[in-house]
Amino acid sequence: MTSRPGPRPVGLPRWVVVPAVVGTLFVVVPLAALVAQVEWSDFWGLITSESSLSALALSLRTSAVSALVCVLLGVPMALVLARTRFPGQAVLRSLVLLPMVLPPVVGGLALLYTFGKRGLIGETFEVVGEEVAFSTLAVVMAQVFVSMPFLVVSLEGALRVAGERYEVVAASLGARPTTVLLRVTLPLAVPGLISGAVLAFARSLGEFGATITFAGSREGVTRTLPLEIYLQRFDDPDAAIALSLVLVVVAVLVIGLTRQRSGAL
Repeated sequence: MTSRPGPRPVGLPRWVVVPAVVGTLFVVVPLAALVAQVEWSDFWGLITSESSLSALALSLRTSAVSALVCVLLGVPMALVLARTRFPGQAVLRSLVLLPMVLPPVVGGLALLYTFGKRGLIGETFEVVGEEVAFSTLAVVMAQVFVSMPFLVVSLEGALRVAGERYEVVAASLGARPTTVLLRVTLPLAVPGLISGAVLAFARSLGEFGATITFAGSREGVTRTLPLEIYLQRFDDPDAAIALSLVLVVVAVLVIGLTRQRSGAL
């Protein structure tokens, strides 16, 4: 008895390849041009200068903290948006995702007028002798402001795709809401959570506008790698190009490791 062949996969129209190639070249060619401008003979010296290493270390440190804060605050936000229904939910979702489309400098101004020396809440910190703006804490806050929506939208999408059927079964068997959350909901959403956390880290690593507006540029305190690249662009273009390549490599490694980890899960 011969078995019938299965259905053939549906192919894409050939014309789709043309804009796909154009889009790919639009991304790849500028990166190749950047690599072509690198002074390889001086590369190691340019990226290991004291100011470069300080900026890189600050970027990695603050981006890691920002990603952790995004997880702690963004996971509950995504759960509320994906698993509850209430009036005004669409408006709340739009507000939560607003930093994704706002110019970062606008976010920096909003933070400055909220937590700055004469801001809405900043005066409260001044009373106890603390200043938030233009500090390392301000760098983290600026990064969290622009990065958290990436985690929220990624995790909310993963939760909606996973559905609620397993959670309903667990609840019908007598599991408490916290048990359902920790044993069923979150494990099903782990790939989305990891992707969202790494996207938040990568976005924080490249943050510039909100940081320079709210935190300023103080070497060793608030001058992250993107700010160092911007300043070196005028004083030492070769250093700016070398540091830009470092930032590109770090971002590619982070995204590659994330995709590999998510595929394994």
